[in-house]
Amino acid sequence: MQYETALDTALQRLHDEGRYRTFIDIERRKGHFPHAVWRRPDGSEQDITVWCGNDYLGMGQHPAVLDAMHKALDATGAGSGGTRNISGTTVWHKRLEAELADLHGKEAALIFTSAYIANDATLSTLPKLFPGLIIYSDALNHASMIEGVRRNGGAKRIFRHNDVAHLRELLAADDPAAPKLIAFESIYSMDGDFGPIADICDLADEFGALTYIDEVHAVGMYGPRGAGVAERDGLMHRIDIINGTMAKAYGVMGGYIAASAKMVDAVRSYAPGFIFTTSLPPAVAAGCAASIAFLKTAEGQHLRDAQQLHARILKTRLKGLGLPIIDHGSHIVPVHVGDPVHCKMISDMLLEDHGVYVQPINFPTVPRGTERLRFTPSPVHDPRQIDKVVRAMDALWSHCALNRSELSA
Repeated sequence: MQYETALDTALQRLHDEGRYRTFIDIERRKGHFPHAVWRRPDGSEQDITVWCGNDYLGMGQHPAVLDAMHKALDATGAGSGGTRNISGTTVWHKRLEAELADLHGKEAALIFTSAYIANDATLSTLPKLFPGLIIYSDALNHASMIEGVRRNGGAKRIFRHNDVAHLRELLAADDPAAPKLIAFESIYSMDGDFGPIADICDLADEFGALTYIDEVHAVGMYGPRGAGVAERDGLMHRIDIINGTMAKAYGVMGGYIAASAKMVDAVRSYAPGFIFTTSLPPAVAAGCAASIAFLKTAEGQHLRDAQQLHARILKTRLKGLGLPIIDHGSHIVPVHVGDPVHCKMISDMLLEDHGVYVQPINFPTVPRGTERLRFTPSPVHDPRQIDKVVRAMDALWSHCALNRSELSA
C-alpha cells in the first residue's frame, strides 16, 4: 500500500469538502478574558475576542481557582505520580470527589481525565456489571457516549432525538426482565436544546431502567448551586448516573460521574479507562474543587444570571437582523449557515477583519447541511463587544449573500 498517497487522499478529501479544520494559535492573558492574542502564521500578533470558548463563566481566570492551583502546585509539584491505584490518589482528588458528590446530592463521585473518558469508560463497563444490559441511546448523544455504547459489546437501541414516544416503543418491545439503561443529555450543545428529563425518568420507572444523563454543558450553568438542568428541575434524585465536566463552566479540566457509592465503586473497580489512566495533577484537582465550591454560592448564581442575560441579548439582536438563529432557550447561540465553505469563510473574515474568534462547526460534529457558527457569550462579554459581533455578522451575512429567514426552534 502507498501509505503517503492514502494520507494525501484522505486530507485532500477534507479540503475538497470545505471541512478541513484549521487550528489557530491563541494566547489567553490572565485577567483579560475574553480577550486573547492571535499569533498569525506569519508571526504577527492581533488582539481578538474569543466568542466560542467553553469556559462559559470565565472561571479559568478566576482568582479563587488560580489561588487554589498555585497552593497545590507549591505543595505537591506538577504531576500526580501515577494511576489512582498506584500512588495517584491524593487528598486533592478525594476533596474534589467529595465536592462533586455534594454538588449532585449523590453518595459518591469518580473523576476522570475528561468527560469524554468518563462517558466512554462508564458506558462501556456497565454491561460487565449488568449482564444482558440493553442501552437506549438518544440519536444525538455526544460522540463519547456513542463510542462507549458501541464498545461495550452489549445490546443497544437508538431512539429518535428527544422522541419519548419512540423510546417507549423500543422499551416495550424488549424483554421486561432484561436490565436496561437510558442514556441521554440535558443540553445538546450544537442546537442548545434540552432533553426531556422528567418524561425519560417516568419511562425509566415504568420499565425498570437505569438513567444516565450527560450534564456536560449544564453543570455550573443551571440550578441554584450549578448542578445542572436536573437540579434546576428538581430531578437529580431520579437520575442514577450523572456525567459532567470541569473543563467548561468550571474553567479547568477533567470529567466525572456521580452516583450511588456501590455504582461508583463498581465502575472504579472494572473500568479500564479509569484503572489504567494517570490521575489528574493535584493542582488541577484543587482548581476544579475551588471552582465548583465558588459556583455553588450566590456569587456563582450572579455569574449564571449575567451569562443568560448576555445570551438572550445576543440572540435577540441577531434575530432582529433576520439571521437564522437556533434558539431553544439555553445559553448556547448557534447561527445556521448550512454550507461548510461559507461557514469557514465567515469564520475567517470575522477573525481577520473584525478580531472576532468563532470556529466553524462542520460535519461530523453536526450533520451535513447544518453547518453553523456557535457563539458562547459569557458574563464578561460587555455591551460594546456584543455590538461589535452583531455588526460584523450583519455585514458578513450581506457580503456572502446568505438568507435571512429565521429558523424555527
